[in-house]
Amino acid sequence: MDGEVDDGLYELLHTRGLERRLRALPDGAARFDAVEKASAPDVLARHVAEVVRRALTDQTDSDRRRDLVNGIVDMVNQNQGDDAVVALEQLLAVAVAPGVQRVVRPTVPLSDTALLTNTPDEPSLGAELNAELASADRVDLLCAFVKFHGTRLLAEQLTALRERGVPLRVITTTYLGGTERRAVDELVRRYGAEVRIRYEEQSTRLHAKAWLFRRDSGFDTGYVGSSNLSKSALVDGLEWNVRISSVATPTLVRKFEATFDTYWNNPEFRPYDPDRDAELLDRALGAQSGAGPSTLVLSGLEVRPRPHQERILEALEAERTVHDRHRNLVVAATGTGKTVVAALDYRRLGGSEKSLLFVAHRRELLEQAQRTYREVLGDGTFGELLVGGQRPSRWKHVFASVQSLREVDLPAYDVAVIDEFHHAEAPSYRDLLRKLEATELLGLTATPDRADGVDVREFFGGRTAVEIGLGEALEQDLLCPFHYFGVADNTDLSTLEWKRGSYEAEALDQLYTGNDARTRIVLSALYDRVADPRRVRALGFCVSVSHAEYMARKFSEAGIPSRAVHGGTASVERDQAAADLRSGAVACLFTVDLYNEGVDLPTVDTVLFLRPTQSATIFLQQLGRGLRRTPGKAVLTVLDFIGQHRREFRFDVRYRALTGSTRGGLVRDIEDGFPFLPSGSRLILDRVAQGVVLENVRQGLKGGRKALVQDVRSHGDLSLEDYLQASGQELADVYGRVAGVSWTGLRREAGFATKPAGHREDELLRRVASLIHVDDPGRAATYSELLSAECPAFPSLSADDQALARMLVYTIWPDLGRHASFEAALRTLRRHPAVAEELGTLMALAADRARMVPRELSVPGVSLRSHCTYRRDEVLAGIGWADGTRKTRGQAAGVVYSEATNVDALLVTLHKEEKDFAPSTRYRDYPISSDLFHWESQNATALASPMGQRYIKGTSNVVLFVRATRADEFGSAPFLCLGTATAVEHAGERPISITWRLDRPMPQSLLQAGAVDAA
Repeated sequence: MDGEVDDGLYELLHTRGLERRLRALPDGAARFDAVEKASAPDVLARHVAEVVRRALTDQTDSDRRRDLVNGIVDMVNQNQGDDAVVALEQLLAVAVAPGVQRVVRPTVPLSDTALLTNTPDEPSLGAELNAELASADRVDLLCAFVKFHGTRLLAEQLTALRERGVPLRVITTTYLGGTERRAVDELVRRYGAEVRIRYEEQSTRLHAKAWLFRRDSGFDTGYVGSSNLSKSALVDGLEWNVRISSVATPTLVRKFEATFDTYWNNPEFRPYDPDRDAELLDRALGAQSGAGPSTLVLSGLEVRPRPHQERILEALEAERTVHDRHRNLVVAATGTGKTVVAALDYRRLGGSEKSLLFVAHRRELLEQAQRTYREVLGDGTFGELLVGGQRPSRWKHVFASVQSLREVDLPAYDVAVIDEFHHAEAPSYRDLLRKLEATELLGLTATPDRADGVDVREFFGGRTAVEIGLGEALEQDLLCPFHYFGVADNTDLSTLEWKRGSYEAEALDQLYTGNDARTRIVLSALYDRVADPRRVRALGFCVSVSHAEYMARKFSEAGIPSRAVHGGTASVERDQAAADLRSGAVACLFTVDLYNEGVDLPTVDTVLFLRPTQSATIFLQQLGRGLRRTPGKAVLTVLDFIGQHRREFRFDVRYRALTGSTRGGLVRDIEDGFPFLPSGSRLILDRVAQGVVLENVRQGLKGGRKALVQDVRSHGDLSLEDYLQASGQELADVYGRVAGVSWTGLRREAGFATKPAGHREDELLRRVASLIHVDDPGRAATYSELLSAECPAFPSLSADDQALARMLVYTIWPDLGRHASFEAALRTLRRHPAVAEELGTLMALAADRARMVPRELSVPGVSLRSHCTYRRDEVLAGIGWADGTRKTRGQAAGVVYSEATNVDALLVTLHKEEKDFAPSTRYRDYPISSDLFHWESQNATALASPMGQRYIKGTSNVVLFVRATRADEFGSAPFLCLGTATAVEHAGERPISITWRLDRPMPQSLLQAGAVDAA
């Protein structure tokens, strides 16, 4: 039967509004459950269609429709078979009575997927979107550009959407000035949309174009592809869009929902109000399109930290409040906004009420810093310059050049900031540091290790408050992506002499200089991997002056204009060489460590590593010469030439610096082709190079206990901290590489003295690594006191200390270790002074590196703190569940309720599959924003259950514990306590999806590690 589809039938049969209607009728729930279990033969379609036809011919009022629903259900119940779903879907073709409102349904059924390309023989995207809007209960749109002609094509359905009270959320950007303000204004004013805009300054990470139509029936659909909200995209453009559905592609729909909600709650996407923000949007669009100023200043918007900047601010707060350190160094790459961080930090410390001295070595830097502080503080008159002939009149907020401070008698300042701190070795800076008095001193630098061997961390007790790594800067789109190629060059370095952690430079020089065969490989690799070698802007890092001069000569002979520059080159010639590289007169500069740091060459688009570099610091500094963003440079090309190395050479250092992987995880990365690099970057090893690197990394992992003992012995009688510093090893190298290894055992085997052993020492030393995670100085101190022979007996301890004692004991012995009481367990620990000393050392190291500020939970009887890490055993003891009558071993549930404290502890692992990317589980538990967390209950949890009621009604204390992965380099990974939380939204049951609002914002490190996309 041909005809149009009635609105009621469309919703009833095609979007499972059937369920909603049936459950509202008498006995409806039971009837619908029967339908779900039923099946029917094809003949059912004819019977049901006849009932529908007669019913609609007779009348179309609500009573008759109710009878129609019951008739359909009865027929399904009476006709069992295999094709009930197909039969019901055929009802979409029934004829309807005159006067019934027409609803056009999408050409693609809501349960199907499709690829739409706007070709003549298929519906346009615009037509499909109009049909989708007609039955949606919520609509989300994500697109880089919003155009008036695009909104005009959807005007009728967008108006109907508003009249039905359907929420419409839109995310867009100002990128390239492509968005039109009229279109955005109409979305808000005429169609009632909520709009959030990312005001782009240089580039955008948001190129997505996608719609999501959510339906209470569960038949969600979406479109993901190339189409913005514009006429060409919706009607006649050569656009490709994939239709997804919650039936056919449920994982994709879940990811869409999760990612959109993450963007929506990201503060970089700012709510748009035409009455308030129209002028701001006009300026932003004009600047991006080239019609306005080249520098976009977002006046009127509060300057907020980006995620990496928030992490720096968190670390600075921890240094000051947790560790009482007030001379702090921030290390971050050029372009990461260090001056913005300094200004935000100053604002948090009290702002203009505090006196400020900002020091740099050039006027331009001072003027830029002053503008930044004014923007952050919202004060256009803030600060005075002390540079050249300018002198302050008030001296409270001064931006001064280091040269101008030589003859000035400086007052004491509340806050002093020294930019480009790697210059601190210069006499003028040393003089300043000697006479400068400041309550808070902040140093900023991109390069703490200078080419002359000076490490400016010496001015900060050898410490860095925080360092933003290359991977994080790339993830935040602050640097240019790189394409790294590891190229085998067939050179044999295995017989070269190895001294003090590196090859002898003279031997390398003899191997490389004059090696025409290797040079042909270098030239061939360059021709293969860049479009035009004569037009590159390249830096080549060589082993010696003669090597640099040789390479420059060979490249020039090959038609690639090149020059050698080094420490012996006159400064005028060096400056000219840099200028020639910028202009294109020279394609490549070959150097010997000259451009490791301090030289601004943003146009460099190619880097050649022509000598082996084991130092991760030098490698990243040299790589960083090409990572600055500049117009016209889409990517940095990196060619690293790899030979056959000695076993002592460590490839893992550089690749871990690039990827952030563990040593063990690096093997998988190499085997799988480095699949998880930041967006836009690639790391490719040719077949031979991959074999060399893989064997080298595996060999390093094979070094067992014997090799570790030899290394400890070779460095002499050192403390654990001093050994790590001297050897370059990490705690994971000592405790994670070989099972059961302890520092006490290594020292004994190396022949160094230790404290006496106890009768259960072997057992206990195998457990010392279980306390490596203790990053709360207060908890570390109490644990150490509990291990002391002078500590009072358990019954004499305070309630808080008793709770911590239970946590300590359960961490060492999840089954209580055959002890009858906690006091007996503590006495056993105290009889092992070597174990107690090692535990104290480990906890002191971990607590010293803490970068988060702990806070007590406001839950009676619970001695846990937010933003500290805990093992599962500690959590169960800390919430009162494990009180001596229960064992924590074997308790693996992700939800634990303690009657003693009325605490629901939710223990969440974000990445549930260790070996592979698992989209089916990835979008269940994840942070939406710094204070919102999406979580799914256990599958059996119903809303009416006691557990479900506690969650929804908030009758218990919900405490959230989260970890990124199940395991780390030391074994089972600990959980980070995010603190107490309250349910703000829930949906479904068995499982229940809940959005929790945290009482304290989560640390940025976890938000970045766990968010679906931090944008």
